[in-house]
Formats: sequence, structure tokens, C-alpha cells
Amino acid sequence: MQFARGPVVAPPDPTTPRGAAPSTAAVLRTTRLFAGLDDAAIDELGRQARLRAFRRGETVFLAGEPGDCLYAVVSGLVKLFVTSARGDELVLATAGPGDAFGELSLIDEGGRSASAEAVESSSLVVVDRTSFIDLIHQRPELVERLLVTLGGLVRRITDQAGDLVFLDLHGRVAKLLLHLVAHQAGGARTDVDIPFSQSDLARMVGASRQTVNQILRSFQAAGYIDLKGRSLKILRVDSLQQRAAD
Repeated sequence: MQFARGPVVAPPDPTTPRGAAPSTAAVLRTTRLFAGLDDAAIDELGRQARLRAFRRGETVFLAGEPGDCLYAVVSGLVKLFVTSARGDELVLATAGPGDAFGELSLIDEGGRSASAEAVESSSLVVVDRTSFIDLIHQRPELVERLLVTLGGLVRRITDQAGDLVFLDLHGRVAKLLLHLVAHQAGGARTDVDIPFSQSDLARMVGASRQTVNQILRSFQAAGYIDLKGRSLKILRVDSLQQRAAD
């Protein structure tokens, strides 16, 4: 399962004045999907793209809607999720700075396979389908980047499916906490501020908020973690790793 990652640190764009908001081209240069493309291609795509702001809790798109654009995250955090007929929600992935999402619908021209919602106030670059497909025709090397991205998506979903079948809830929560720390802190620290509510955490592991709360309390009582509000510190990485492998 893939969770929010820390920002991609890129050299300052010389065309962006100090203190100014980054241009769409500057954002696209830091997006993994477009990594390695030449400046001319990025600049052209940036001229055709646009910036959009989303408030916390605002819907970016809904499952089943036509997929006519992809999004690159400038700032903030977006969750991708599916919802059952009963209203139960399962979070499939999150996208943070440096991530793009929504590209699948541009390839197969189908509807959105999942919904997207801003977990916190977010700024996104929007690239429409025509501009993206034109760029693929002009820069075939983008196909390789796209295949890598889609391959990563398949791996994440496969990993998540295996977790839901083979790991118990304690194991899934332990693995989630390790991922949160690894991606939020870049592996440099064992403490992070979690941008998710316990309800969001529950939706990531396919459980109820009450059950996840009980598991977190049990981990804290065992000395594995120190959790205060949304501030998480892992005290026993080895214990959580063992629990996630059970």
C-alpha cells in the first residue's frame, strides 16, 4: 500500500521569483511521471496546464465520472478511494507533492475507477487529456514513465489485496504506521504529524474507527508508539515490523 510521500526537492526554477508561487512547468518538473523530460516539452505542457485549489474535504472527482484530465500535486494531500453500495469506504492510495494521479482514465478513456478527495487544503496542476496524449506522441520516452507509474499502481493494489487477506487488523495497522512514518518523514525520523483522522486510518485498513482506536491504544500500552492527537512517534520499530509481518 502506498501512502503520502514527502515533497520532492528540486532545484529552484530560475523563472520563478523568490517568494512567488511555482509555475505549472516548475511543478511538472518535480512530478515523477514527467521526470527526465526536456525543458521544452515541460514548458509547453505547463503553458497548457492550469492550477486549481481544493479545500480540505472537497471532492476532486468521483468514481464513474469521465476522466478527461490528470492531476499533479503542488501542495497538500489527496486520497483515492472506492465506496461500497452501503457507503463503506476503502482508501486505495494517497497522493502528495511529486505525485500525479488520474492518468489511468486518459489511457483507456473509461470513467474514473476511484474517487479523489483533498485530505487537506491542496493545490493541483490539471493536465487535460488532449495535451497529455499529444505529449506522448511527441515524446515517446513518456510512455516508459507511464508504464512505470501504472506498474507501481498495480503493485500497490496487489500488496493491499494481500494485506487484507493475509494480515490481521493488528498487522495491517502496524504496517500502515510504518508506512506513514517512512513516507511522511522520509525515513529520517520516527515521529510525524499524521494528516489523517482515525476514521481515515480505519478506511485504509478496512476496519471501523473504534477498532483502529483500540489497536492504537494497545500499541501505546505495549510501548510500541506514543500517540498524542495526530502526533505519532514510533518507539519500537522492530516490534511494529514483527507485528506487520505476522
